[in-house]
Amino acid sequence: MNIKVVESENSGTNSICCGDSFYGSIPLEDVHKFQKRRALQMPCDDVVVYCVSCIKSMAIGEKSPKYMIDLILNKKTEVGDIDLVSYHDELEEYIKEH
Repeated sequence: MNIKVVESENSGTNSICCGDSFYGSIPLEDVHKFQKRRALQMPCDDVVVYCVSCIKSMAIGEKSPKYMIDLILNKKTEVGDIDLVSYHDELEEYIKEH
């Protein structure tokens, strides 16, 4: 894949939540603050993520997320709408249906 790996200081078992797990528990603007703070901890603009919610978080934090599965399948990561309310509504609907 010709990728150079640069780890963030807080990665692996020392990772810090991007903030999406706080959605619905704290005001949306505070969730965005967590997401932006986590994105700022990344040492480069292209960030590989394995969590679907982190795709949104990195985009909100003005990084270019690369979903690990997309890299494996040689596909472009589609961020889509970064509105968290719409995203979580869609997620809840999917969970209800499955």
